[in-house]
Amino acid sequence: MAEQRVAEYPGIPGFSYVRPLGSGGFAQVYLYEQDLPRRAVAVKVLDASPQQRDVFEREADAMAGLSAHPSIVSIYQAGISLSGRPYLVMEYCPSSMGALTKGKPAPLADVLDAGVRLAGALETAHRAGMLHRDIKPSNVLVTTVGRPALADFGIARPLADAGAPAEEVAMSVPWSAPEVVRLESAGSVASEIWSLAATLYTFAAGRSPFEDGARERNTRAKLIERIVRTDVRPIPGAAGYGPFDAVLARAMRRSPAERYASMAEFGAALQHVQRGFGFDVTPLDVAAPVWEPSSEPPPGVRGPVVSTLPGRQTRAEARAARGVEPPETDRDGLLRDRPASPARAALLGAGVALAAVAVVGALLWGLIGGGG
Repeated sequence: MAEQRVAEYPGIPGFSYVRPLGSGGFAQVYLYEQDLPRRAVAVKVLDASPQQRDVFEREADAMAGLSAHPSIVSIYQAGISLSGRPYLVMEYCPSSMGALTKGKPAPLADVLDAGVRLAGALETAHRAGMLHRDIKPSNVLVTTVGRPALADFGIARPLADAGAPAEEVAMSVPWSAPEVVRLESAGSVASEIWSLAATLYTFAAGRSPFEDGARERNTRAKLIERIVRTDVRPIPGAAGYGPFDAVLARAMRRSPAERYASMAEFGAALQHVQRGFGFDVTPLDVAAPVWEPSSEPPPGVRGPVVSTLPGRQTRAEARAARGVEPPETDRDGLLRDRPASPARAALLGAGVALAAVAVVGALLWGLIGGGG
């Protein structure tokens, strides 16, 4: 009988393993339970290969700088596991928009709401000088309150490097812009607008924009050929979607210069469609300039990653080794009075006795003086 392969999940202090969630090209994602505070979290564990270490640091930095946005998955912690593999502890999202809409088109109101939220998240990233470069349905997760949130910044790169050759091929073909699939661009604001539009099309149609009904016609080469040469078609089987189709058509023009100039402009166009249909208008959340993280790395060499690993002395252990008792506090965090040592107690006792004698003497003197 063949031996079943068991998932090699890492040991992480303070977290209990639950089950696997998925895997990618160079990472696995597991469900863990955090001990304190107690909550379910998604832990993304990267391969131990040294060449992926920069990918780990880049994603951790990007998500830490942007995850305060309500439509970007929050990152709680990053470190090195007991086996030496880098990991990210992130907000646990039970599903993805890609899984929920595959073959099952979402209502237009939900698609527009997701579009405005994601446009705000990506506008925030762009203003912070960061390109996501892998916008697709499976990277749009659904939070526990049912809202979309962008995930996976593993191949993100600075916007300033958009014109430089990329080490990683940032391409998920059904949702990649024509200039990307032709390898003419490693990513830009314009290509991300195209990818978000293709992703919204997928939510509304239940399939990607250039996907054919016959499976054998959906090879990588045939999809690329259609992306490069064919204009995007209206959402199939959807009556009255004209205004939405028009917004997607502009966002997915073959020429990058003919698309919306920014994610904010694209989001505003989606809000206009919401108004036209009488839907509630979703706020376009964009970080204020004062809160935008800097895209410029700090000067100097990056310091080492510090983690709590077995064998590392805690402060309490260090105090115990020196024979120093930790300070005691009450329920309000105030220091408790320490019990006095015998010598100090004797001195305090003598002081109290002298004070008592002085008081009695003063009283007697008062009585004598009063009698005179």
